[in-house]
Amino acid sequence: MFIDKKLIERGLSPQEAALRLSKFGPNQLQEKKAVSPLSIFFGQFHDFIVWVLIAAALISGFLKEWVDALAIVAIVIMNAVLGFIQEYRAEKSLAALKKLSSPTSKVIRDGQHTIIPSSEIVPGDLAELEAGDNVPADGRIVYLTPNFATQEASLTGESTPVAKTGADIEEGLPLADRINMVFLGTSVVSGKGRVIVTETGMQTELGKIAGMIQEIESEATPLQKKLEQFGKWIVYLCFALVALVFLLGVMRGGKIFDMFLTAVSLAVAAIPEGLPAVVTVALALGVQRMVKRHVLIRKLPAVETLGCATVICSDKTGTLTKNEMTVQAVFAGGNLFKVTGVGYEPKGEILLNGKAIRLQDYPDLAKALACSVLCNGAQLVKKDDGYKIIGDPTEGALLVSAAKAGLEKDKSEEEFPFVEEIPFDPVRKKMTIVRKDKTKLTAFVKGAPEIILKDCVRLEENGAEKALSDSAKEMILKVNEELAAQAMRVLVVAYRVLDKAPEVYEAQLIERDLTFAGLVAMIDPPRDEVKVAMRECEAAGIKTVMITGDHKNTAVAVAKELGFFKEGSLALTGEELDKLSDEDFQKEVERVSVYARVSPEHKLRVVRARRKLKEVVAMTGDGVNDAPAVKEADIGVAMGITGTDVTKEVSDMVITDDNFASIVAAVEEGRGIYDNIRKFVHYLLSCNAGEILVMFVSTLIGWPAPLLPVQILWVNLVTDGLPALALGVDPTDPNVMKRPPRPTGEAVVTKQRALLMLTQGAFIAFCSLFAFAFVLFVEKEGLDRARTAAFVVLACAQLFHSFNCRSMTESIFKLGVFTNIKLVYATAVSFLLQMIVVYIPCLQRVFKTEALGILDWSLVIALSSLPLWAMEIVKIFNKSRTGKCT
Repeated sequence: MFIDKKLIERGLSPQEAALRLSKFGPNQLQEKKAVSPLSIFFGQFHDFIVWVLIAAALISGFLKEWVDALAIVAIVIMNAVLGFIQEYRAEKSLAALKKLSSPTSKVIRDGQHTIIPSSEIVPGDLAELEAGDNVPADGRIVYLTPNFATQEASLTGESTPVAKTGADIEEGLPLADRINMVFLGTSVVSGKGRVIVTETGMQTELGKIAGMIQEIESEATPLQKKLEQFGKWIVYLCFALVALVFLLGVMRGGKIFDMFLTAVSLAVAAIPEGLPAVVTVALALGVQRMVKRHVLIRKLPAVETLGCATVICSDKTGTLTKNEMTVQAVFAGGNLFKVTGVGYEPKGEILLNGKAIRLQDYPDLAKALACSVLCNGAQLVKKDDGYKIIGDPTEGALLVSAAKAGLEKDKSEEEFPFVEEIPFDPVRKKMTIVRKDKTKLTAFVKGAPEIILKDCVRLEENGAEKALSDSAKEMILKVNEELAAQAMRVLVVAYRVLDKAPEVYEAQLIERDLTFAGLVAMIDPPRDEVKVAMRECEAAGIKTVMITGDHKNTAVAVAKELGFFKEGSLALTGEELDKLSDEDFQKEVERVSVYARVSPEHKLRVVRARRKLKEVVAMTGDGVNDAPAVKEADIGVAMGITGTDVTKEVSDMVITDDNFASIVAAVEEGRGIYDNIRKFVHYLLSCNAGEILVMFVSTLIGWPAPLLPVQILWVNLVTDGLPALALGVDPTDPNVMKRPPRPTGEAVVTKQRALLMLTQGAFIAFCSLFAFAFVLFVEKEGLDRARTAAFVVLACAQLFHSFNCRSMTESIFKLGVFTNIKLVYATAVSFLLQMIVVYIPCLQRVFKTEALGILDWSLVIALSSLPLWAMEIVKIFNKSRTGKCT
């Protein structure tokens, strides 16, 4: 890359900067036109079934059935308000991205140092950066101190700071390997540097991610699609049956106006107006339960979508792992010591051959740990919420391992005060700190094994120095290879006692004739609870795929330890993925369990390839680099603690404890909620079928109408409401995570379920018609009394039937009648309301009812409970069948 030397020395002139600002525009991320709150609110009324409900409310008002009209209007408004609240904050991702940009930046223009708004930076600007600064734009490094490093985890997924260089590198490398560049949205953790700005605004790597987020269109969830399709189907069917009832009634001599009222009442009753409300309430209550399990739902339908997830694409750093580098092994004095404990808390032991050791018994180990503490710029700090590392995570891991053995940095530094530091740089691949005790100067060195071993001439053994033989060096390299093969990052710690203080502390003078002290191996370890969660995912038929910006060997090692990289699994790097055509990749995508060194574009490609296989994809992530894929996925899952605002804003749900196990809990809740949605859909439609069949059969055989319009509307209002809501919060089946995800194309109501609902509806209708006929034709009572009997039997039969819907395979007495106490209360209240219209004189006149006697009630109870006993018998003889309503 050619860079004008004049730019490096003096930067742009103010005039040239102004010209470039007009040409390239401000250094800002563009936001697409925001949707107004009013548009979001009125968008809630676009569903077909909502318009049908509005029409039903108008017709109810025309019939002066004000209670039903007001109830339907209240349902529609409640749905609109809840939907508005959920969607209002759904499109703030670009605003969050803008927060990552620093408000002001230091630049050199015409040789003068100046501070300008970051939005005024242009390509060609010479920007100055130092530790703590946010990088204001993408740029090529032209000057840096040896320890200049940036934190790029949010952009690349790399868990450790990236040491930078000013040298030329190969073109076309992945983002994480472009070590002579800095990027907007990252930050400087150490050192100073100057960069020539190469891209600003939407042309930066962060801007490209913002563009990808804008291009991704939101899709309806499986539940939304099914309910929309199902709502249309049920409405059309109801209209057809109601029209048939009207025509038959007129043909048999009924008055047109009376039959019209009956048909309209039947239509209002038949349409499951309670369905949207119950779905919304069931999802909302599920959200409340999820909060207790560390899951925050941003979009209600996401609950159900996660329940049918077949693939979870997860980032590695901070999601599957702790994002806390941890020393796991130290090789010193010919012994390989294991270090227990995970994370930054200095809690653990040093083991040799499986047994805990005392540090004073192993002076070589003590020397190695002392070197790692004294050649260290980090700090281990205890805070209210645990231990934190200030500085480089790798150096922090060294401090923690030493603290586990009883070595404290403060005391060590008191014994060996600081003299000078030769910072780490990516060319030397080592770092040195010179310290002085009471008698001598000592240089403590750490760095890459293959580099430092070349400078070692002695080794520490049994507390003394001896010559480093070729065989000893080969053994050290062999141990290094074994540790590296386990995806550990290995460092050599060494030292040199200086004869005298040099005039100049230069690397070539100090970092030679070293004494090898030991190898220190570390890794960002997998979370313990994730291993359990992985087993639960496997039992539930959910595949886990790792997508990370980290190195391939590290990613595969973590995947193997967690148990989802098995024989036959593949691992691809971003570079390897680029070489595959879409067709070839589609053939292999099911076998790939690990993607490493990937860019945001790669993550999107993986998610899209999985979705082409008709899989429901959940994508977890925390960094900005995850945001496009998180938004593209069927269910986007952001991490609450380490997650960036960008990722949270595009996600469907947030895991508040950053624990992969919480995702599994969310899957369980999602499956349980969908089961409950099916239960109350089953209940509502089988009851509505019973109401329609009562009127249809009576009209077909020429009987008087068993139910009046006001009675039909009342039964619908009483039985569709509270019991349906109670079924929506039925306890989750304990075996819900031991079955595979349901097919995404499976309808809410399958043919088998529809047949069962029709059968149950027909049986409820039979009970009601039997009561009507018995009172009218056998007891020779009046029509109002017969209608009262049919009216009460229909309502009570539906209340008994609500207990059937808790399970299609298990007896209600095995489940326990009181295990869903809300359903018991709901049926009791509904029954009480039914009694009010039968026995309160003023309501008797409205509903045309008569008080029933004891003998009447024996008939009512016998007939009303028949649907319950019939299903209990079916369950006994059909125990081997798989229930679809459990």
